[in-house]
Amino acid sequence: MKKINKKISFPVLALLLMIGFSSCLDDLNIAPVNPNVSSVFYQDEVFAKIYSSLALTGQKGPDGLGDVVGIDEGTSAFVRLVWNLNELTTDEAICSWGDPGIPEMNFNKWSSSHSNIKGLYGRFYFNITLINEFLTKTEGMTDAKTLKQRAEARFMRALNYYYLMDMFGNVPFVDKVTIAESPNQIKRADLFNYIIKELSQCENDMYEPGESKSYYRINKVANWLLRSRAYLNAEVYTGTAKWDSAAMYAKKVIDPSSGYSLCPTYRHLFMADNAGIFDGSTVNQAPNEIIFPIAADGVQTKSWGTSLFLIASTHTGDMPSWGTTEGWAGNRARSTLVKKFFPGNLPKFTDDNDLTTARLPVSLKDARALFLKGGIKSKLDPSKDSTSLRTLGIISNTFKEGFSVIKYSNLRADGAKTNDIQFTDTDVPLMRQAEAYLNYAEALTRGAAPIDSYTALEAINTIRRRAGKTTDLTSLSEQNIIDEWAREFFFEGRRRMDLIRFGQYGGANTGYTWELKHEVPAGEDFSADFNLFPIPVSEINANPNLKQNTGY
Repeated sequence: MKKINKKISFPVLALLLMIGFSSCLDDLNIAPVNPNVSSVFYQDEVFAKIYSSLALTGQKGPDGLGDVVGIDEGTSAFVRLVWNLNELTTDEAICSWGDPGIPEMNFNKWSSSHSNIKGLYGRFYFNITLINEFLTKTEGMTDAKTLKQRAEARFMRALNYYYLMDMFGNVPFVDKVTIAESPNQIKRADLFNYIIKELSQCENDMYEPGESKSYYRINKVANWLLRSRAYLNAEVYTGTAKWDSAAMYAKKVIDPSSGYSLCPTYRHLFMADNAGIFDGSTVNQAPNEIIFPIAADGVQTKSWGTSLFLIASTHTGDMPSWGTTEGWAGNRARSTLVKKFFPGNLPKFTDDNDLTTARLPVSLKDARALFLKGGIKSKLDPSKDSTSLRTLGIISNTFKEGFSVIKYSNLRADGAKTNDIQFTDTDVPLMRQAEAYLNYAEALTRGAAPIDSYTALEAINTIRRRAGKTTDLTSLSEQNIIDEWAREFFFEGRRRMDLIRFGQYGGANTGYTWELKHEVPAGEDFSADFNLFPIPVSEINANPNLKQNTGY
């Protein structure tokens, strides 16, 4: 069981009602909605809510009194919305559901009234408004506890603004509690500079690696990794590349002095005891690698939109046990993703449908190939039940078209029982050290100078060896690297950003397509305007200071 209680007490609910956070989708001002509610500031509870807003969606467990209006509460979760918009819109994932907004994401045909886009925009600004309130109420406090909390709050605000910068470009900017009804719009490059400055200024007051008594509190290493990520994408955001800075901060995360190391078993990163000893597990070493976990607990941190979504949406009844009674049969792999592991013609899988354990040539084995090509019955005797076999290609977009993804599960590596049969214990690894290895390799390949003679090849081969690859790469190209990003991080909510950085997302003549890209069977290019999502039309109509992104 988790050693941390993530439930939010009633005083925080009162505070949130007082300052009207649920309205932040339609306006960014803070105004009392109930003058009879006490104005007492509950510092620790609001601070806990800053973290839990990445996992929970409201004030009543998995649903009830939702934070963000205008969208189904279960869908309004930070993880679920970030995942949908960064994965379903790419070469990795596709969803068989016909829910509002899903087909538009599958086929890159969204508009400024898209519900998931509006919901994610609202989620980011809910979080930012909450953080601004906390920082305003604690301004001038100098005790050690508050200094740590303020530094982490500033990091979390920078993180939310990072996602806004990456996904929406020029956005409304508010860094303090204000009664202004129409926030001004900040340029993307200026927001980049603000984020870097904030991360630099808050670093000294953040925990050193291993200093915090709570596994779920972030430290300086998360700060370094977010800076490395921002610098790696700086050319997209500002027009000026920052490869040396990306490499420098990545190397700080890689170095043993960071206190982190790669988890020996890749699959363990996505299992129910991935908090390791904090989950009572002496088997799972995922905390060695996970720098920023988003907490999940089947009893204390219930949500329809964190790991339960990642697990249930990729599973259905004919599959081997995945540790929860929920199986929604929605998301699975596009063939382009599977072929990152098995290029050319797929080998003949002989006796096992789990592609990490199938009898394959050694050169093709990869512990990260967490796909299933058939259900339980077809695995036991394919001649008796071929109905559960998955096809590689996708034609009519049913769940059995496309290999199933078994990357996430609510099973424990130590075999122990989980806390609940429905809601999951699996934390979501929002940041993990493997990213730094790929950041470093890519930055050097693009022109950064090696640090301490550490090469790009050594960095990328380190994570490949962890996956069981027996042959090291001897040279690197941009295509090597973008494919390695897919193999290491598929279905982790970041693919769109990587494709844009490599010029393989929106735009004419990208030279790269995937099946059903832009709703064409073989795929076709779509406008570069879609490299940014639109600001929700409701915001454009409400705020005369906002200019819509090109093409919407």
